[in-house]
Amino acid sequence: MVVLVADEFERSGIDGLKAAGCEVVHDPSLSGDALAAALRDSEAEVLVVRSTRVDAAMLDAGRRLALVVRAGAGYNTIDVAGAAARGIYVSNCPGRNAAAVAELTFALIAAIDRRVPDNVADLRAGRWNKKLYSQAAGLKGRTLGLLGYGAIGREVAMRAQAFGMPLVIWSRSLAPGAAPDALGLHPSPGVTVAATPGDVAAACDILSVHVALAPETKGLVGAELLARLRPGATVINTARAEVMDYAALEAAVKERGLRAGLDVFPGEPSGGTGAYSHPILALPGVYGTHHIGASTAQAQEDIAAETVRIVATYKRTGRVPNCVNLAERTPATHMLVVRHRDRPGVLAHIFGELRAAAINVQETENIVFAGAEAAVARINLDRKPSGAVLGVIVDHDDILSAHVVAIGH
Repeated sequence: MVVLVADEFERSGIDGLKAAGCEVVHDPSLSGDALAAALRDSEAEVLVVRSTRVDAAMLDAGRRLALVVRAGAGYNTIDVAGAAARGIYVSNCPGRNAAAVAELTFALIAAIDRRVPDNVADLRAGRWNKKLYSQAAGLKGRTLGLLGYGAIGREVAMRAQAFGMPLVIWSRSLAPGAAPDALGLHPSPGVTVAATPGDVAAACDILSVHVALAPETKGLVGAELLARLRPGATVINTARAEVMDYAALEAAVKERGLRAGLDVFPGEPSGGTGAYSHPILALPGVYGTHHIGASTAQAQEDIAAETVRIVATYKRTGRVPNCVNLAERTPATHMLVVRHRDRPGVLAHIFGELRAAAINVQETENIVFAGAEAAVARINLDRKPSGAVLGVIVDHDDILSAHVVAIGH
């Protein structure tokens, strides 16, 4: 199996892929047309990327391409729908960078409270101003609001409790009022699960965003939500730029004295270096970092190990851990259940009759009984077979029985 790695990747990951029996082609300079050409020429079955974009042209160029692994948590740089249409798996490495992102989140929170970058800048310029920089509020007892409670949100919450900070949390997966122990947290210094993002904003001193980018979260933190924050509150975004309205945040910083720590920005350079500017970065009380939330050696080693696990599992079993583009629900309306003798040609007979009736198979499994003398096939179909079709299917020496059940949605 040929694996094309088209980004910087840890040595341990390259060695792990080779140890799994893969032929590895590693060229971190590849992108655009050059990546498409490399996919075509290498006949790679697996593509591993980190920040490199994967579009439809690349998917078409990879004639043998069957799996794209995003060596990271997000996968918005990959044409996931295009891959699904071509029968190409897309997988990612969720949670492996959670501790790293949580660490940067708290670095930004503490830096804003203590104005660490301004302290450093003044000392480097030869200015001593202890009076000004002694005016920090402190973090103990201040309420941290979390939007999102996945792997990163949980890591941030645990660190917040160590700082003595009460928590107010919203997540689509959490019921309002959920008990702290159900969240893996201590009841002290206080944990509340809110009903809406706006309720979180109204209750917190610091709002930290940890939702995944999805249609329902795009623009989640907009002018209306920001207006519910207290004057002088802090906003942290180490998630995705698209979940926040940066123009609304800029206005809130100017008009209501909000402070912000941002690791993600609209229109970031696609490469590791480049020119970049955004008006919000010129405002006092706003600190930015270079989209480095996941960029620790520990996180990248963990991600490399998970990437190796995904590829090795696919090579060994044909299954893809963490696959993000399989259908949650198919168009199937009925299941055909056939008990049959475990002999060659039986399934071909069943599928042949379904094809003749223009009935499409959505999913199928064939389970063999002990002794390998008989099996049962469960076949999900896009419509109910007629009695005549069912009769033709049963009219086979090795078919023991068949019946149809409706699939409830």
